[in-house]
This record gives sequence, C-alpha cells and structure tokens, in this order.
Amino acid sequence: MSEHTAATRPGALAVALAGLLALAIAMGLGRFAFTPMLPLMVRDGLIDLRQGSWLATLNYLGYLLGALACMALPWLLRQPQRLRAWGPWLLLAGLAATAVLLLLMALPLAWLWPGVRLLAGAASAVAFVHTSGWCLEQLAMRRAGQLGGIVYSGPGIGILASGLMAWALQARPALLTWAVQALAAAAMAAWVLRVVWRSGALQRAASAADADAASAPAPAVTPAPSTAPSAPASASAQPAAWTAQPLLLALAYGLAGFGYIITATYLPVIAQGVIPGSRWIAWFWPIFGACVALGAASTGLIPARVDRRWLLLLCHLLQAAGVVLPLLLPNATGFVLGSALLGLPFTAITLFGMQEARRLRPAQATAFMGSLTALYGLGQIAGPPLVVRLLHGAASQQQGFALALWVAAAGLLAGALLYGLMLALERRRLHAPR
Repeated sequence: MSEHTAATRPGALAVALAGLLALAIAMGLGRFAFTPMLPLMVRDGLIDLRQGSWLATLNYLGYLLGALACMALPWLLRQPQRLRAWGPWLLLAGLAATAVLLLLMALPLAWLWPGVRLLAGAASAVAFVHTSGWCLEQLAMRRAGQLGGIVYSGPGIGILASGLMAWALQARPALLTWAVQALAAAAMAAWVLRVVWRSGALQRAASAADADAASAPAPAVTPAPSTAPSAPASASAQPAAWTAQPLLLALAYGLAGFGYIITATYLPVIAQGVIPGSRWIAWFWPIFGACVALGAASTGLIPARVDRRWLLLLCHLLQAAGVVLPLLLPNATGFVLGSALLGLPFTAITLFGMQEARRLRPAQATAFMGSLTALYGLGQIAGPPLVVRLLHGAASQQQGFALALWVAAAGLLAGALLYGLMLALERRRLHAPR
C-alpha cells in the first residue's frame, strides 16, 4: 500500500459505520421494509393479506437461497483467495441490487413483485455475507474488533428507518414510499462505496492480486439475524455425527426462525386489528428496530464465560413473551413492550447460536452453521403460509392472527425447553460415574 493510500484510508469508525449502513440497506430495507409497507399496500388496494403473505415468503426463500449460494460459491470456484478478493465487489453489487429492487416495487406492476421480492432476499444475503467479511477484516487490520457491535446494529437501524419512512409518508401512496426507500438505499450505498473505495479493496480486487489475498488469512465472520455464516474453521474431511447436543441446538435454532417471523411480518397489521385508530400503531415497528440495534450493541457486554445455552434459553423466553404480550395486554402498552421484548434478543439469538455451534463442532463449524442457518430460514418460510391457512379457517382476521401468535410462542417455548434439555444432559454427563 502506498504512503498516500495508507494516509487516506478510512479509519476504524468509518469502516464500522459503512458496515452499519450496508446491513441497514441489506436487512432493514431489502428484507424488512415490507412489514410497515404491507398495511399501506393493502390500504391502497394493491394486494390483499394473502398475496402479501406469499410475497413475504418469497423474500425469505430468496434469502435462504442467497445464503446457501454464498456458502457454496467457494467450493464451486475452488479459488477461495480470489473469492475473498471479489468480496467488496459482491458487497456493493448486493447493495446496488437491493436499491434497484426497492425501486421496482414502486412500479404499479403487481405481476413483477413476486420475482422482485425473491431476488431482493437473495441480494440481501449476498450483501450481508460480504459486508461481514470485508468489515471484520478491515476492523481486525486496524485492531478495532470491538467495533463489530456497531456493524451488527445495522439491521435494527434499517428497520427503524423503514418504519419512520412509512410513518412519515403514510398519507401518501404506498408506491411513492417504496421509491423514497429506494433513494435512501442508494444514498447510503454511495457512502459505503466511498469508504470501500478509500480502503483500497476494490483496486486490489480489480488488479487480481491473488498473491496478496493468499498471504492473508480469511477473516472470521460473526453472523447477525437470519444470516449465512461465512467464517470457515478448519474443516474435517469426515462428517460429524449428529449427537444429542448438536441435534438439539439445530432444532431449537430452527424454532427461533419460526417463532419471531409472524410478528416481524405482520406487526402493524395485527396492531390495526387489535387497537384500530391508535396513533401508536406506526411506532411499533420503529421501536422493534431500535431494540434490535440496542440488543446487538449490548451483546459485547456479556462475558465469554457465560454459558451460551442459558443465554439462548433466556432469549427464547423473552421473545415468546414479546409474541403473546399484545394478546394478553391488547393496548398500546402491550404492543410497545411486546415489540421491545421481541427485538432485544433478535440479533443475540443468532450470535449466541453461532458461538455455541463453534463450541460443539470447532473442526466443522462452517458446515454446522450452514445447517443451522438453513433450519432458521425454513422456520421463517413456514410462518406466512401458516398465517394464510389460519386466517382462511378463522371466524375473523383478529382470531386467525391470535392463533398464529400462540403457535409461534409455543415454538419459542419448545426451543427454550430444548436448551434446558441440553443443559440437563450436559450436567448428567459431567456427574456420571467414570
């Protein structure tokens, strides 16, 4: 690196903020902007709840496919060093695609929207994985790994921004709000481009500096909510057996994906049915996003010695309480507290789950985390179709959503029980006579 480049390269805080904005685009806008937009689109007669549910499912399916593609790409190319050099380009391509796809949602072409939401999910996954790789490597180079919490506050910040934009433009046509969100994504992506360019990563990739890439170790990546892990550990040639602890972790983690997704997809719609006309309805989604960001930032305060299974059990219980609280307390207070309890553990569940995966299978962490991610994604995909089925058979929309939320909470409680079983089995093993 030249003296000029070294002198002008972005600092650690600029890198962390670029990562925050990238994840805000990829996750908060590319994936979850649809939640506050759904009631506006239904209001404008663009779609109904059934169509909105299938659009949400396609987005979750696209995210799963994109995450699996990111995992498979190094094996397909058989050139992990070159792929690492391409990482910043893939990051920016994912962000650009997200902005374009948001803009396509502003077109009154309903036949186009299913494909748009599917591709938006895939673009979000690509942007997330390569944002993680680039940011954490850059922070490690600057000896500022502790700023990773700022990066993973991005999804919550994006959710907060999407909610505030929907609130500010609620009197306008829904298609206009999609266009504004696309412009916001483009503006944030431009700032990310500037930081990535100043880091020199694009120039190195363009010159195909394979030797430089091969001489540096691949960065470890800590995933955020609903993500594909990209942190390779030393891989074993033989597949590991599915013993009790990994199997229970996989099942519990998959239940987390199912447990939160119904509220995260339909929160404003559910609130309109329970407390119609409340001026608080537009704020529940931004509150959820703010708490997601707060929860992500606070995970760094938890000592490494604390057993992650206890933390995961607690997170599941908190989210279960957040899911049912609006049913038990059907007013603005119940929805505010429910949004907060659902949001605070949102990132933590993924972080702690991946840490536990590394502990259980240190030699095959990447493959195991991929399995966890797939199960989490399948749990997300299952949520909206369940809602469609329950709404079809219920006496009222409110009754259908209530039943769906109870089922989701039951899933989270089942996950908590599985973590309790993991702890009980571990205690039994430690106290067994030798």
